[in-house]
Amino acid sequence: MNRYPLWKNIVVVLMIFLGLVYTVPNFFGESPAVQITPAKNSAKLDPELLAQVEGIFKQENIPFDGIYQDSRGIKARFNNTDTQIKAKDVLQGHLGKDYTVALNLLSRSPDWLRNLGAKPMYLGLDLRGGVHFLLQVDMKAALDKASERFVGDFRTALRKERISYGGVTREGQTVQIRFTSSTELEKARKIISKEYPDLTLTEKFDGENRLLVTSLSLLEQKRIQDFALKQNIQTLHNRINELGVAEPIIQQQGADRVVVQLPGVQDTAKAKEILGRTATLEIRMVDEEKSDAATLEKATQGQAPLGDEAFKDREGRTILVKKNVVLTGDYITDAGPGVNSQTGQSVVNVTLDGRGARIFQQATRENVGKRMAILLIEKGNTEVVTAPVINEEIGGGRVQISGMANTQEATDISLLLRAGALAAPMDIIEERTVGPSMGEENIKRGMHSTLWGFAAIAIFMIIYYTLFGGISVLALSINLLLLVAILSMLQATLTLPGLAAVALTLGMAIDANVLINERIREELRNGNTPQAAIHAGYDRAWDTILDSNITTLIAGLALFMFGSGPIKGFAVVHVLGILTSMFSAVVVSRAVVNAIYGYRRKTIHVAIG
Repeated sequence: MNRYPLWKNIVVVLMIFLGLVYTVPNFFGESPAVQITPAKNSAKLDPELLAQVEGIFKQENIPFDGIYQDSRGIKARFNNTDTQIKAKDVLQGHLGKDYTVALNLLSRSPDWLRNLGAKPMYLGLDLRGGVHFLLQVDMKAALDKASERFVGDFRTALRKERISYGGVTREGQTVQIRFTSSTELEKARKIISKEYPDLTLTEKFDGENRLLVTSLSLLEQKRIQDFALKQNIQTLHNRINELGVAEPIIQQQGADRVVVQLPGVQDTAKAKEILGRTATLEIRMVDEEKSDAATLEKATQGQAPLGDEAFKDREGRTILVKKNVVLTGDYITDAGPGVNSQTGQSVVNVTLDGRGARIFQQATRENVGKRMAILLIEKGNTEVVTAPVINEEIGGGRVQISGMANTQEATDISLLLRAGALAAPMDIIEERTVGPSMGEENIKRGMHSTLWGFAAIAIFMIIYYTLFGGISVLALSINLLLLVAILSMLQATLTLPGLAAVALTLGMAIDANVLINERIREELRNGNTPQAAIHAGYDRAWDTILDSNITTLIAGLALFMFGSGPIKGFAVVHVLGILTSMFSAVVVSRAVVNAIYGYRRKTIHVAIG
């Protein structure tokens, strides 16, 4: 009556064994490490790199605890942070810019556990320390930038079809094309509506001129905004890879915000500087025909000529540049700091993609003898970095930007340009830093609350239900074991709300055992034999346990679906805890009871208080 078949006992033992294997790595702790990955996502890891890194350590007399290669790169462990930082600097010097060397923390678990895929849980920002940013994307700027691109596109399209027009100007998020002939306007309408079907076209009259006004449709505006957000998130990923953060959390929050969490970051000031900067590059032609002293004076006061904009260079001089953008940072494939061999000044060497190289070559070919301005746009401020004279046609897609104040500035600007241009400016609207000591304190408090809660439950259950109380505590321990194992297998990020969910799961999980024990007591009071009481207690309590857990599970799933951030983390642990508690409270505890009482031919007394 109270015996499990052999296969069911084997399943219970196997589940407990797997729980032990995948929980154990969380108790070995972490050691300082470095992680070597290719600088470009598209690049493949060199199979000989492992031996090269090991050779560098031996050459430089850097002791290491272990070194191995996985799908993400090469990782090496060290005894202390001083050796870790020294190793990072040495590797970066030897490997150059082809590889990114990141500071990391790795588990001290033995190799045989790692070979089985047994890894510890990641610790979140509040448990490990690091920095949290909330950034807001300027969606209006994204739409303005898209409209500005249409100005150049329309000019190119109309010139290609040899359509006469009076001028193309942008007002807000609309672009106006001026015509003197209705015939030419109709030709332009057909071409633009065919090539840009997502634009809304309207006609207006302005005296003798006819205007074709184009504006972004609501669907196109939504698409541009979604693209800007995704592009910015990807750019942030690239920049954080440059910083060398091993497990960053970058998530969209709402329609125009991005959450960035960098657990374990040791240089938070550098992280804020890099993420907070929104440097983009633009190349435009200097309007030398209107650059007389009187016009420049008016431009300085905000009265720039039509089609031009005035900006300051690094010497404080006003330079008049055309609004039409020749090239943007979107075409950059690589950028790195360097030194001009002739002047000795710091420069940034930029490499353009195929299309960018063709555009730049054509622009330099058509404007030999004229000045070309390279503008750096950062947080809404535009600065002319340099404005050299084009002496000859420049091909090959390599551009050198001079005018850097020092090597550090050249390095920082190279990082920003190499990581990619932001589709729209972003502002840091919230910043929170959590120190490693605070993270350790949070872990201690979370562990203490869980252990003290577990101890209180254990004492109560053993006093009140004696042997069956001890079995319930054992089932509760296995519940905690399985929950931690599943979280480790999923490589979940444990946060403080997750720890709270673990404590809550323990408190709720014991309810099922209380229901079973009370049901067995009731059956014994009704005069049933001990074996019959045990069988009826488990069977009749199951429906109640199932109903109560399903209602709680629905609440947890609702939190996961509609919550965000910490709420979602709480919900994940809560839902998994409900599933493991049902298994341990019913299946595991009954397996133990069956092992104790199921093989007795005659049971007179049951130790249930």
